[in-house]
Amino acid sequence: MIEEMQAAYAKSGGPVSNSYQGWTRYSKVAYVSGTHGNRLVQNYGNAKAKAYGKFENAGRMPVGAILAKDSFQVTGAGKVSVGPLFVMEKMSAGWNKASDDWKYSMVLPTGAIMGVTKGTNSKAMKFCYECHISVAEDQDSLLFLPEENRQN
Repeated sequence: MIEEMQAAYAKSGGPVSNSYQGWTRYSKVAYVSGTHGNRLVQNYGNAKAKAYGKFENAGRMPVGAILAKDSFQVTGAGKVSVGPLFVMEKMSAGWNKASDDWKYSMVLPTGAIMGVTKGTNSKAMKFCYECHISVAEDQDSLLFLPEENRQN
């Protein structure tokens, strides 16, 4: 499945799509994310996002911190299919107050870009930041995976 995801997302040509699986993985197993279409997901962060591993004590992320979440689905018949790659990148202060200065993007399994905050199909990304912004201000719009699925 990992190879299928890499090949699917790599079609986008984006640097995150080609590198995220080499980053720190914060989930020890894939888990169902209701906010990501009830897909099975895994969480990754680049070196600048290392504080994410402190979870609720992570604080504000530095500019350049990137979090990625790949996804897949399994049907009742056992068929597995690649889902979207969800990405959020911390931008400089004042970049976009509405999204708490996070740039959200989604890469479809075809490699097509579904949307990018303040870019292609930005309206589609509004759902992402409206959900993330709902958390406590000291969490920097970060939502965390269930405790039982976290890497120690």
